[in-house]
Amino acid sequence: MDIAELQAFLAVAESGSFSRAALQLHLTQPAVSKRIRQLESDLHSQLFDRIGRQVLLTESGRELLPRARRIVLELEDMRRALSRLSGEVEGTLKIGTSHHIGLHRLPPVLKIFSRRYPQVKLDIRFIDSEMAFDLVMQGKLELGIVTLPPEPVTSLETRAVWRDPLAFMAAADHPLTRVEQLALADLAACPAILPSMSTFTRRIVEGLFSEHRLQIEVPISTNYLETIKMMTSIGLGWTVLPATMLDAEVKPLPVNQAALSRELGIVYHPGHSLSNAAKAILQLLEAAPA
Repeated sequence: MDIAELQAFLAVAESGSFSRAALQLHLTQPAVSKRIRQLESDLHSQLFDRIGRQVLLTESGRELLPRARRIVLELEDMRRALSRLSGEVEGTLKIGTSHHIGLHRLPPVLKIFSRRYPQVKLDIRFIDSEMAFDLVMQGKLELGIVTLPPEPVTSLETRAVWRDPLAFMAAADHPLTRVEQLALADLAACPAILPSMSTFTRRIVEGLFSEHRLQIEVPISTNYLETIKMMTSIGLGWTVLPATMLDAEVKPLPVNQAALSRELGIVYHPGHSLSNAAKAILQLLEAAPA
């Protein structure tokens, strides 16, 4: 039994699929299957039941799962701690970030980092900020570069990097754009297009309307900000997006009682050793223009 076999086991158990596990591990599906077979042989136990397209943990698999997670986390933490002693910036750096940050904020930082530290292999997952928080908590990501929650988080360390002003906007021919000064009640009377309720951005918007005892009608919801902007631009509703996304396709709405913004930044687990690579990119991020 070795670490690669346990990593394959965890990937299959958590994704419920050999093919998805292979994508996650950057391996072929036969290679993942081989590692699982070897692990089952080492432990003299079947770990998965394969029923049609379903892959389910057996009783032995369920028993192994929490132990495998602890072993892998401990080994990765030990590897990071020892690599720090060498002073070399190398190895694999696992980061989670949102599509919006990856498109609009990260490229200059990643360009400098990749040129300065070519020995580091970047493993970047583009996911919702909320999922990145969960994966950092579980030790599956070393860093999240994400939208920070509107309320303090005690279990994880967060650092703000960018202040991201938000703007109310709608299509140029939307009826709301004909009003010189809007109240929140005017917006509440019209359909909105917003991210899902699970997102930090939606919680910021909902919090503002709740303060004024107003409810928002949101018939269309998606976490892809570019999709929200597209649907807004064709007149399906108003929205709140980063002000940097304003262009000829959408028009800002002059709203009283509202000056919204969110913080974008870094999240990491205070109980896990940060690798030299993580520390290096943290320095670059903290020096990034706000």
